[in-house]
Amino acid sequence: MRLVFAGTPEVAVPALDALLASDRHEVVAVVTRPDAPAGRGRRLVASPVAERAEEAGIEVLKPARPRDEDFLARLREIAPDCCPVVAYGALLPKAALDIPVHGWVNLHFSLLPAWRGAAPVQHAILAGDEVTGASTFLIEEGLDSGPVYGVVTEEVRPTDTSGDLLTRLAFAGSGLLAATMDGIEDGSLKAVPQPAEGVSLAPKINVEDARIDWSVPALRVDRVVRGCAPAPGAWTLFRGERLKVMSVVPAPGRDGLAPGEISAAKNSVHVGTGSHAVELQWVQPQGKKPMKAADWARGVRIAAGERLGAA
Repeated sequence: MRLVFAGTPEVAVPALDALLASDRHEVVAVVTRPDAPAGRGRRLVASPVAERAEEAGIEVLKPARPRDEDFLARLREIAPDCCPVVAYGALLPKAALDIPVHGWVNLHFSLLPAWRGAAPVQHAILAGDEVTGASTFLIEEGLDSGPVYGVVTEEVRPTDTSGDLLTRLAFAGSGLLAATMDGIEDGSLKAVPQPAEGVSLAPKINVEDARIDWSVPALRVDRVVRGCAPAPGAWTLFRGERLKVMSVVPAPGRDGLAPGEISAAKNSVHVGTGSHAVELQWVQPQGKKPMKAADWARGVRIAAGERLGAA
């Protein structure tokens, strides 16, 4: 098939690579989000998908909005058979959805209908799911509600951050997306409607969602820290300033600390929660680089009874 691939971030690149390597399909163009400011100089930078497509000598389309008529006209000229999608980042209008013969097929990083939305991997970790996966489905106008072509499963490891898990799913899902294109092309694969039960939503995690509530159990604190890593990053307040908490380890043997109360020893820092304590591993003070929690604690000289989370 003639394919137009739509995607934007680094997590979409493995799927693009898998399709480029296919001897059954031709990626004739890529659709991605416009260049965005990045770095200290805030200069405009092309998306990872755009950079990979340019390396491969493929036409790159960067519409400000997918409903722009000049973009739709170019897509009609290209006349793709199918448009595979991975984390494109913009809603597709019906006028675009109707152009390819076999529609737009999305690789979504959950086992649909679970975790429909922008942050499925983060929500899987926050919820304590033991297994998640990736699904390919035919995009329709609803939110991740279209019929499913196929799935792969992936174990959620106890120490996984959302970044760890998303990286594994990106590679596992790339094979699923390529196989889905094969099945659509030869007619062996039919999309199956999603069940009405089991639907859960995964809206984008914002900065306030990533604020640690030290009154909840240690298990919940650990999930928030892992689920929000690397972005937006779990955080708390210390002496009125933001402190990013990059990793913790539940410490069931440490009791007696009030929620948020800090206990600093020479080589360890523990913080009380609603159950037992957690040990802080890595933190990042405001305006500084990440550091070991014990080094941070020595530098700020924790006083007896000081707490995290207080303004």
